[in-house]
Formats: sequence, structure tokens, C-alpha cells
Amino acid sequence: MDTTAALAALGALAQDHRLAVFRLLVQKGPEGLPAGAIADATAMPASSLSFHLAHLQRAGLIVQRRVGRSLVYSADFAAMSAVVGYLTENCCASATCVPAACVPAACAPASPIQTRRKSA
Repeated sequence: MDTTAALAALGALAQDHRLAVFRLLVQKGPEGLPAGAIADATAMPASSLSFHLAHLQRAGLIVQRRVGRSLVYSADFAAMSAVVGYLTENCCASATCVPAACVPAACAPASPIQTRRKSA
């Protein structure tokens, strides 16, 4: 993924309604949701939803398909993985990384001051 595509994707997600729609579509998996169901789930007017869906689609984060008379939207998981890959491409300067499930504060080695307070 190049920088321009990463900026488009991250820019599209940097808005609360679009982020909510994208997260909803990620939760629904490859089958996605029709536009009406997305509108119901997000309590968004159709015109606003259409604008946000178009923005996510232009950024390459979602795909649209027609099923009968409905437009069904789903997350593009390959694109999502490419964005995450772009962000972590040079993670930890090629050194062994901290496990993803590790919370920084919980995994940081205790400082001498913290150690003395715990043992006191």
C-alpha cells in the first residue's frame, strides 16, 4: 500500500459516523448489510449515510454489490489488512515486538521506584 492510499483510508476513518459504519460492516463479515439496515443500525438519515458510504467506498475500505433491488455493503478485509500492514510495516525497527495483547503500562518493566513501593 502506498502513502496516498493509506492517507485516504485513514482520512475516511477519521470521522465518527464513517468509523461507526465501517466497524459495523467489519462485525457483519463478508455478507455485509443492505443500506437500509445500516441506516437503521446507525440511526443515520439516508442522505447522510449515502455520503459516508461513498466516502468509504472511494477510500477503498468497503465494497458495494447489488442484490435484487438492494445495495449491500461490506468491509473490504484485504484493504483493511493492507492499512494495518502499512501502519506496522516497520514495527519495532525489525526487532522482536511486544505481543499485541500486551497493554503498555501493564507490560512495561517495573522501575526501581515502583518495585520499592510494591515491596514496602
